[in-house]
Amino acid sequence: MELLTKFTFVSACLCAEWAVTFIAVANCSISPSEMSGDSSLKLPSAVSTVCQNCYTGFNSLEDIYKNISFDNSGPGNVSCHDSLMRSDRLMLLYTLFIKLDEIWTSAECKQCLIEDQDALSNDTLYYVATLNQSLSCFEQYLRNHTELCKGCKTSYRRLNEVYGTMERNQMLCIDLEDATNMTQPLWSKNFSCLLPREETVPVITVSSFMLFLPVIFYLSSFLHSEQKKHKFIHPKRVTSSSSLMNIQDKFS
Repeated sequence: MELLTKFTFVSACLCAEWAVTFIAVANCSISPSEMSGDSSLKLPSAVSTVCQNCYTGFNSLEDIYKNISFDNSGPGNVSCHDSLMRSDRLMLLYTLFIKLDEIWTSAECKQCLIEDQDALSNDTLYYVATLNQSLSCFEQYLRNHTELCKGCKTSYRRLNEVYGTMERNQMLCIDLEDATNMTQPLWSKNFSCLLPREETVPVITVSSFMLFLPVIFYLSSFLHSEQKKHKFIHPKRVTSSSSLMNIQDKFS
């Protein structure tokens, strides 16, 4: 009976720890984002911050789940894992962990963390710092959109360059994608700013050439056919009849 009591107590403690950790993970995604740390202009609350704010709680959740998953036997050779995970028809603990793990995986949070997943990567921190610089610049010129477009062009261009590099290197998580998707409408719609890209010049040149290439082809074909029409073939001079008579007289 004493062993059973101890087992029940340990199970209750594990479940309580699991519940506290689960609540922490569930709430962290709606906590203030680290992205807004140095800037007074904040992104809309709909921007995801799950990867930035939840990695500590999720790591703890994984550790607890691994401890529960060890197939140790309790009183009466009953599996501790089965007793905790499959004691109810809903298999609540198992289902909750699987769903949270699916969210974590679909958010691609690992791409924003270091290898051990216990801290944000340097690239993520650099993106956040660059984002905050742009937001601070927006705040500075918020009452004059014309000056905002001029004064914040450099910082906003740098933000897009950092994002593009991370996208090519597959280093983006949902937090960074959401932040960029929310920042772009601020720049283009709210502030009516444009960011001309240097690479558009060669693109426009090549596109224009490809557009006029069929016109050039058909025009050259038309001119070539017209030249053929005006080119006369000069026939050989026909020998006169008097000359033919003289030749015949010589041979006769």
